[in-house]
Amino acid sequence: MCVKYPYSFAIHTINTHTMTQHTNNLAAFIWSLADLLRGDFRQSQYGRIILPFTLLRRLEGVLEDRKAAVLAQIDTVQAMNLPEEAQEKLLLRATGGLSFFNTSKMDLATLGEKDIAANLESYIQCFSKDAREIFEYFKFVEFIGQLNDANLLYKIVQKVRQTDLSPKAISNHEMGLVFEELIRKFAESSNDTAGEHFTPRDIVRLTTALVFMEDDDALTKEGIVRTIYDPTAGTGGFLSSSMEYVFELNPQAAIKGFGQELNPESYAICKADMLIKGQEVQNIKLGNTLSNDQLYTHKFDYMLSNPPFGVDWKKIEGDIKDEHTLKGFDGRFGAGLPRVSDGSLLFLLHLISKMRDAADGGARIGIILNGSPLFTGGAGSGESEIRRYILEADLLEAIVALPTDMFYNTGISTYIWILSNKKAPERKGKVQLINAVNLCGKMRKSLGSKRNEMDDTDIKTVTRAFGDFVAIAARELDKPAEQKSNRGRQSANPKTEAAKTFASKIFNSYEFGYRRISIERPLRESYQFSDERLAELRFVSGALNAAMKSVYAEWGELLAAPDDIRRHLKTHFSELKEGQIKDLLAPKTWQDQTALLAKAKQLQHIIGSAQCDDMNAFEDALKVACKTAAVTLDSKEKKQLKDAVSWRNPAAEKVIKKIHKTTANPLYGLFAVNNQVIEYQADSDLRDNENVALNPAETVNAINEAYFIKEVQPHVADAWIDATKRDDKDGEIGIVGYEIPFNRHFYQYQPPRDLLDIDADLDAVSADIMKLLQEVHS
Repeated sequence: MCVKYPYSFAIHTINTHTMTQHTNNLAAFIWSLADLLRGDFRQSQYGRIILPFTLLRRLEGVLEDRKAAVLAQIDTVQAMNLPEEAQEKLLLRATGGLSFFNTSKMDLATLGEKDIAANLESYIQCFSKDAREIFEYFKFVEFIGQLNDANLLYKIVQKVRQTDLSPKAISNHEMGLVFEELIRKFAESSNDTAGEHFTPRDIVRLTTALVFMEDDDALTKEGIVRTIYDPTAGTGGFLSSSMEYVFELNPQAAIKGFGQELNPESYAICKADMLIKGQEVQNIKLGNTLSNDQLYTHKFDYMLSNPPFGVDWKKIEGDIKDEHTLKGFDGRFGAGLPRVSDGSLLFLLHLISKMRDAADGGARIGIILNGSPLFTGGAGSGESEIRRYILEADLLEAIVALPTDMFYNTGISTYIWILSNKKAPERKGKVQLINAVNLCGKMRKSLGSKRNEMDDTDIKTVTRAFGDFVAIAARELDKPAEQKSNRGRQSANPKTEAAKTFASKIFNSYEFGYRRISIERPLRESYQFSDERLAELRFVSGALNAAMKSVYAEWGELLAAPDDIRRHLKTHFSELKEGQIKDLLAPKTWQDQTALLAKAKQLQHIIGSAQCDDMNAFEDALKVACKTAAVTLDSKEKKQLKDAVSWRNPAAEKVIKKIHKTTANPLYGLFAVNNQVIEYQADSDLRDNENVALNPAETVNAINEAYFIKEVQPHVADAWIDATKRDDKDGEIGIVGYEIPFNRHFYQYQPPRDLLDIDADLDAVSADIMKLLQEVHS
C-alpha cells in the first residue's frame, strides 16, 4: 500500500468540507446584498461589490480590539519622517501580530450619510499597503461612486455594518469558508468568464486529495508547517482547499500559501481570501508567472495548478527562449520548449523547478491539463523532450482522465497529472493511469460549459484507486445512460451504447517511450535527353518557374511590354516579391536560360534522346558529351540539366552512392553486390520512420534490428536503417520520443451494427422520402 492510512481517511475532508448551517446562512445573508443591487447593476457585477464590502467588514472586525493601539502610535511614527515601508513595520507592531492596520478614526458605523462616498474612500486609503492594494484591484472606488450615484451606498453600508464578522463571532476558518462560498456565487453569476479564474470545487477537492493523501506527517503530527503554491492562483481555490484539507485532518498543522496571478481582479480576490484566513498576503504576487516569476528563490512542499488550456506564449516568447538557451537546466525550461501555440507544459516545467529537494522532504504536484501534453509532438520535439525528462526522472506518479464538460469555459477532455520526487518504493519506475471519464453525474442546471459534476462517491472511487495502487479491470458503473435526442426518425435497431466503466492500469515509465528509426530505400532513376524534357530548361527552376512559363506563353522572350507583364504578375502571381519580379523581367535571366537550352541541345546530339534506366551511367555520359561538344557547365547549370532530364522510376536501376572497402551490413545499408560492398543513394520520397518500443533489458541495436527484421524487411527487402540518425542525449541510433496515449490504453471496442439492420433503416428512410415526394407532386 502506498498510503499508511486507509483511503477513507484521505476522503474525510471531502465529506466534512461542506459548510455548517451557520456559515451557509451567513454567506446567504451577505449575498442578499444583491437584492439591493438588482436593476442598477448587472448580475456579473454583484461579486465585485459584495466581496470587497465583506472583506472590509471582516478587516474592521479583526482590527476592532487593536485599532486604539495603532491610533496611539500614529503621531509618533509620522514624526519620525520615515519611508512608508518603515512606518508600516512600526504600526504593524502595534497590532500585536496582525498583517494589516487602519489609521482612520472612522469605521462603517461612523461614515455618516451626507459625505459617505468621500468618507468611505478616505477610510479605504488609511489601510496598510497590502490591504489597500486589494481594494484598488477590485476598483472599489469606482463602484463606490456608482453606488453613490444610484443612491445605494448608504443602504449597502448600513446592511454590511449590521453583519458581525469579528473573530469573536466567526473564526478564521469559518470566515474562509464563507468567503469561498461568496467567490463561488460570484463565479457562477458571471459564468461567461468564470473559467478564467475559478476552478470548479469538485475538481479542486479531487486534485487536493490526490496530492495530500500520502503525507502522513501533515495529516497527523502537531506543529507541522507545510508550504503550498499555485502559479496560476486565480481566486485562490486551490490554496484555500489545501488549507481546509489539512485543517480538517490536523488542526495543529499549518499551511502557508504562496501564489501568483495574472488577472488583477482574480489577484485581488485571492489576496483578500488569504488575508481573511490570516495568511501572509505578501506571498501572493501579481504578474505573469512564466516571464516574471516573483517567487523565483522559493521551493515548495505542495503545488496545485489549473493553468489556461491551449493559450499561446507568443507575447513572452523572447523571455522564455532566452531562459531556455542561456540557463538550460539551471533555469526552468532546460528540458525543452513546447510549440508557441500551447504553453501548458511550460507551467508544468515551472512547477517542477519549484519542487523542494527530495533530501529536504521532497514535493508533490497536482496540475490540470488538457489532452495535448499527453501526445503532441513527435520524437525530438519540445513536447516529447519534456515528457522524456519527466518520465526518465521518475517524477510522474499518476494521470487521471476526467469526464468532459467539467469546467465553466470548456467541454474538452481534461486530465490531472500527479507528480512527486519522493515516490513510495512500490511506485518507483511506475506510472498509474486512472480512467475516470464516466465518474460524474449531470448537474441540474448547467453553468457555462459545466454540465457534469463529481460527487463525494466519485471522488472516493478515484482516490481509493490511487491510494491502493493496483490495476483495476474495466468495471461497469452504476451510472444512468446518456439521454439521446428523440427528434427525427428513431432506428428500429439502434447501436448498443458502450457501458460506463472505471479502470486503472499501471505501467513501467519506459513503456511510454519509443525510438524513432529512419528507414531508407534506394533511389531508382532514369534519364532522357528528349525535346520535351529539354524544353523545361528555357525557364528557371524554383519560385519563378510558373510565372516565367506564363509570361512566355503570352509574350514570348521579347519582353516588349514590361508594364503589361508587371500587371500580369501582380494579378496572377501576387506571392512574388518585387526583387523576384525584377529578376524575371531582366533580359539576362532569359538569355541565361536560352544559352543553357542551346548547350543541352548540343549534348543531345551526342547522348541521343533514348531513355536510359541506369542513372549510374549519367555522369560518364555527360562528361564525354561535354568534352566532345566542347560544352562547359557550371554546377548550377549541371544541376538544373540533371533535374530536367531525370525522374524517379521504380523499374530503373538503383543509384549507387559509394563503394566501400569494408564488410557488408545490409541492415545498415551496406549491400554485397558482385563482390563489392555498395551503399545506395537514399530516396527521400520513400523514407519512412518506425517507432520501436524501448526496453532497457536489451541493447538499443538489438531491439532496433529485431524490429526491422520482423516488421520491415519482409515487406521491403532492399530497405535499411539509417545509422546517422542518432539521439542527441544517448548517442544511440534512433531519436527517443515519449507519449502517453491514454485513450488507446482504455479503448473499448464497439462492434458495428449488423448490415441487415442498417439496410432496414435505409429502406425505411427511402420509403419516407418517396412518400413525401408523392405528396409534393400530388
